Amino acid sequence: MKATVLKHLLALAICLAGDAGAAPSVAQLEREGYQVFIERCGVCHAVRGTDAYGILGPDLTHLMSRRYIGAGLLPNTVGNLGGWIADAQTHKPGCFMPTMDLTGPELQAVLAYLQTLR
Repeated sequence: MKATVLKHLLALAICLAGDAGAAPSVAQLEREGYQVFIERCGVCHAVRGTDAYGILGPDLTHLMSRRYIGAGLLPNTVGNLGGWIADAQTHKPGCFMPTMDLTGPELQAVLAYLQTLR
């Protein structure tokens, strides 16, 4: 009986500990994306109510309520937004948006954060 109880307690402890290699939660991605955004994007872009107060690029406060990005060039989808952030020059040569040198996880996190801007 004691062995069964110990097995159940061990299984419960493993479940509660979680998997250290598990994918981050959406909330964690959004928080990480906010930090990357502030550090890398907030110099040019503003989001009201945050520490991003740039004036060179468009204000992104309600980004996800827009139908298009890139001054009307692309439909505002997560895929198009990711492509624009990664390399806007491919879509609109000569635009002011620089090619961002983000890692895959950084881009994923920034996209998670940007999707909260409604």
